[in-house]
Amino acid sequence: MENKKTYSFEEACRASLAYFDGDELAARVWVNKYALKDSYGNIFEKSPADMHWRIANEVARIEKKYKNPLSAEEVFELLDHFKYIVPAGSPMTGIGNNYQVASLSNCFVIGLDGDADSYGAIMRIDEEQVQLMKRRGGVGHDLSHLRPKGSPVNNSALTSTGLVPFMERYSNSTREVAQDGRRGALMLSVSIKHPDSEAFIDAKMTEGKITGANVSVKIDDEFMRCAIDDREYIQQFPIYSNNPKTKNAISARKLWEKIVHNAWKSAEPGVLFWDTIIRESIPDCYADLGFRTVSTNPCGEIPLCPYDSCRLLSINLYSYVVNPFTDKAYFDYELFRKHVGIAQRIMDDIVDMELEKIDLIMEKIKNDPQSDEVKSTEYHLWEKIKYKSGLGRRTGVGITAEGDMIAAMGLRYGTQEATDFSVEVHKTLALAAYRSSVTMAQERGAFAIYDTKREENNPFINRIKEADPQLYEDMAKYGRRNIACLTIAPTGTTSLMTQTTSGIEPVFMPVYKRRRKVNPNDADVHVDFVDEVGDSFEEYIVYHRKFIEWMNVNGFDTEKRYTQEEIDDLIAKSPYYKATANDVDWLMKVRMQGAIQKWVDHSISVTINLPNNVDEALVNRLYIEAWKSGCKGCTVYRDGSRSGVMISVDKKKKKSGDTDLSQQQLPPCRHPEVTEVRPKELECDVVRFQNNKEKWVAFVGLLDGYPYEIFTGLQDDEEGIVLPKTVTKGKVIKQTNEDGSHRYDFQFENKRGYKTTVEGLSEKFNPEYWNYAKLISGVLRYRMPIEHVIKLVSSLQLKSESINTWKNGVERALKKYVTDGTEAKGQKCPVCGHESLVYQEGCLICKNCGASRCG
Repeated sequence: MENKKTYSFEEACRASLAYFDGDELAARVWVNKYALKDSYGNIFEKSPADMHWRIANEVARIEKKYKNPLSAEEVFELLDHFKYIVPAGSPMTGIGNNYQVASLSNCFVIGLDGDADSYGAIMRIDEEQVQLMKRRGGVGHDLSHLRPKGSPVNNSALTSTGLVPFMERYSNSTREVAQDGRRGALMLSVSIKHPDSEAFIDAKMTEGKITGANVSVKIDDEFMRCAIDDREYIQQFPIYSNNPKTKNAISARKLWEKIVHNAWKSAEPGVLFWDTIIRESIPDCYADLGFRTVSTNPCGEIPLCPYDSCRLLSINLYSYVVNPFTDKAYFDYELFRKHVGIAQRIMDDIVDMELEKIDLIMEKIKNDPQSDEVKSTEYHLWEKIKYKSGLGRRTGVGITAEGDMIAAMGLRYGTQEATDFSVEVHKTLALAAYRSSVTMAQERGAFAIYDTKREENNPFINRIKEADPQLYEDMAKYGRRNIACLTIAPTGTTSLMTQTTSGIEPVFMPVYKRRRKVNPNDADVHVDFVDEVGDSFEEYIVYHRKFIEWMNVNGFDTEKRYTQEEIDDLIAKSPYYKATANDVDWLMKVRMQGAIQKWVDHSISVTINLPNNVDEALVNRLYIEAWKSGCKGCTVYRDGSRSGVMISVDKKKKKSGDTDLSQQQLPPCRHPEVTEVRPKELECDVVRFQNNKEKWVAFVGLLDGYPYEIFTGLQDDEEGIVLPKTVTKGKVIKQTNEDGSHRYDFQFENKRGYKTTVEGLSEKFNPEYWNYAKLISGVLRYRMPIEHVIKLVSSLQLKSESINTWKNGVERALKKYVTDGTEAKGQKCPVCGHESLVYQEGCLICKNCGASRCG
């Protein structure tokens, strides 16, 4: 490999900061996530311009294989400054990257035919899932083929354990796989027709369970009609059998109410309207040839058949608004059509690049030192993916900046006028993408199994036929290059670099406040807040980038220090008024999604954000409206319904420290009042961890869901405690001995419902551990915030190596209970050096650069 110039992190950040016109977050996200690096962390790109030339040159290389090739300069002009065409994360990172062997695909679905609920098949799926995640892929698979709980099996267990244990297995595998500092992403789905679907729906309601997966229920039209009409619904197994082994009638309405309640309470499960997905799916016209859709990727925007994959790309809609935020604003449809055609062409080029990447992956597997027996599953997996990717040449052209486009046109997101305009844009996009795919079929050849006859009754194809008869006639004559073309993904961090709203979503907040720590003795410092430990903070305003453009166009001073009332007045005058994630017309948003879905052949990832005080009846109404409107899926997040969900902060909640007030989060339970007299019994979590290859265990006593005491030590040596691996919860009971002293017993139920007691937790561990544990338990009981307790434990100066190991274990056990979004004050990010670390699911995540550190 040639010697390339390298850049320091600071050099890349400075150049990228200039590239993004002073947007520090965009610059650091790009340097950390997308700049070309080797496995040693050497950086080979100074700014996104270098990355865009890397991608443009690779696209041009593929283009030269075909007629009428695009030049690298033409492609670069579309990519530069993320203005028009924006590849998704995996293509952006992987195209032209010779330093890592990774897939360019964002999305995969896996699944085995035949006897797919044997242990061998279940283990095979687990391994395939992990192998894909380690190469940056998000994975989905369906569990509808697994036998329901209590079904007979031909092994020593005699009966099946049902879905939930395998949900936990797949979830745990996801959490164990790191992808360039981030965890894997998994979607688990099941049909509502499955007898265990209720257990599936409830599985994530226990905090700490199935934390490595999104879960969605595949709901058919018959179930929805039965739920609305309050009729019985028949569940059976196997799901699609004409002669099922089990069959039972249930109340559809009761099960539907449970789905609604759980979604209201915890934001899951999501719902997939499966009959709509299958009815509209063009690939399912080829179901008998291996393209039967079975599940979706983790965000739900790509329904896929087993071993198919998809690469994604977004078009920045804001850039096609001419004279934005003025009364002369208009949408440049001509330029848009041209660029959509090129975007579809680039996506097809990326399919070729992916096939090359798969060849490299397979070659690497061949040359790995492991035995063929060990490597066979991974190698065969990529064989299947290569075959399916080449056969259908599926693409995922999408959009971002929908919310900003609507505002720039002077429209309000969530109104009928804005919806009608958006539908016209997406119709234009669909027709232009399909025209491009037909043109490529003429120049490059159609996908191998294209058949006009198979597709003649597909609703999406018939919409195209009605809207553009000539396009349909040409498609019937020449075929189409790609089996399916379109999607709308969340866009995530890429929207930070386009500096726009994300995907199809409205703006989260157009204006918000942040706080930064200041020295109150410095000159010209304005102290707005002093926290509980005496640190001083100054508030400053952060504007959504396109809101600044609106201000500039309309003559408002962007440098002025506005009061809250003035900010509210500014927003009220803007097209973003009543059009943010939390105050948009929710029903109109659902109807808008359904109307746009008619022109998206895959699906749309969209979230309905609701205030905390809405009731379950509204969630019910939104889900039913989504089904009736033709949406393929729907997800609802109620403000503060679970940790990890972003919430807004009103004027009465501004009492925390250095926190981004636009993304403040509430804990899963409020800190209870101090309870000095310990209750006789406390709920208890069992937290297992490993330190220096030694197995440790912590028993965390909980009062109102909040840690109240901790016991911890070695799990399985002579002085330790041996517990079944399945034990994760129980009770800690305070007992009085004959001499008046106290002990703490742990009690749990085994599989058969019998209670087992482990006596004297304080006596089972090294006495030195117990003394420190009493100290920690003391501060927990007086409700010191968990993050401060962790800081206290970390600061303990201990000479004994074993006690230091204990200390690390206590930190790890307690991190589980820190509310997601809480800042780790005084700790610096090891990557960018900023004091901007926040807790997220027991890990520390840098808000500044996105780096992650767990353990």
